Amino acid sequence: MITVTGATGHLGRLVVADLLDRGVPAEQIVAVVRTPDKAADLAAQGVQVRTGDYDRPETLGAALAGTRKLLLVSGSEVGKRVPQHRNVIDAAQAAGVDLIVYTSLLKADTTSVPLAAEHLPTEELIRASGLPFVLLRNGWYLENYTEMGLAQALASGAVIGSAGDGRVAAATRADFAAAAAAVLTDPAAGKPGSVYELGGDQPFTLTELAAEITAVSGRQVGYQDLPADVYAKALTDAGVPELFAQVLAASDVGISRGELTTDSGDLSRLIGRPTTSLGTALRTAIAALPAS
Repeated sequence: MITVTGATGHLGRLVVADLLDRGVPAEQIVAVVRTPDKAADLAAQGVQVRTGDYDRPETLGAALAGTRKLLLVSGSEVGKRVPQHRNVIDAAQAAGVDLIVYTSLLKADTTSVPLAAEHLPTEELIRASGLPFVLLRNGWYLENYTEMGLAQALASGAVIGSAGDGRVAAATRADFAAAAAAVLTDPAAGKPGSVYELGGDQPFTLTELAAEITAVSGRQVGYQDLPADVYAKALTDAGVPELFAQVLAASDVGISRGELTTDSGDLSRLIGRPTTSLGTALRTAIAALPAS
């Protein structure tokens, strides 16, 4: 039995789809979700849908019952994730899972990116649990650029950020989901104790991002580098919650220091193909934008 937590989230849903595509029988997949109604499409395919809430440990025992391999998709609530993850890890111990796979952050043990403040303690909890584990240290999502701010960049003619000339090894959620599915289904990829530093094959600067948007869209777009506090304010002015805006700005500073790039090649090796290119992702995203 393979169990995926957060299975109606962006990443978890893609992992379940990839497992099905790989031929894992639907009845051997458990989708753990807060709101089962949101997983009706998964249930219709034969996937077991179980209620499990990171904040309600009393729900997690039944959710993980019979699990051999568990994918713990990190929570989305910044500031709450360590206790939430602890609840899942404790339930995994009680359930006697054979392998726990966790979606962490690229270079979690060395980066200054604020998100590591919750990922690294979670890694430590997993190690302390004694459970066999694999750590998937995911880099930045390409969707951070193709879904967030793309329309604004096209309208204003500027990508804004605080990354300087730093490179980011971003990849699509689908690429990261494929890596997780590979680890859950391939014993060699899922060797206990493995730590994967995952990122796209072609790291890029935000100046190069702007140039690619120009090439794909035909609209002139440049990159405007801002001090982190100014960038954070611009994000909040655009409606981004203040805490998340600060995280994004600080992450850009991490990019400027080379903390969200990697040349490990782990991601393309796990998925057995090159990672999705920036140009491909932008073409798809721009085609999906409302006509203007």
